[in-house]
Amino acid sequence: MLKHGSLAVAVVQRQVMIVQASRTHSQREQWVDVYTYTPFGERVFLASPIPQARISSRDILTIFPTEESACQPTTGMLELPPKAFSEYVELSSRTQQRHEQLF
Repeated sequence: MLKHGSLAVAVVQRQVMIVQASRTHSQREQWVDVYTYTPFGERVFLASPIPQARISSRDILTIFPTEESACQPTTGMLELPPKAFSEYVELSSRTQQRHEQLF
């Protein structure tokens, strides 16, 4: 399901974030250990204040293909390719709208 270093979009603490698998996980695992990244600028994400998390596999919204891997200019920073970033923005806005409808 999720290989070590794979990138995905997931809901972490009610926020849509970019996550990176900290180890390989099988499809049967209910919990996934990840590094979390929050948006910083256009296509750039920084390690979040809580850089590691264990999330439910149900909270993963999408997994990016390995060929769409992000550039890591420095430790704690990711730069997504344009296509992956637009997918993140779309999922983030959809999730935000869903939360607004609930309240």
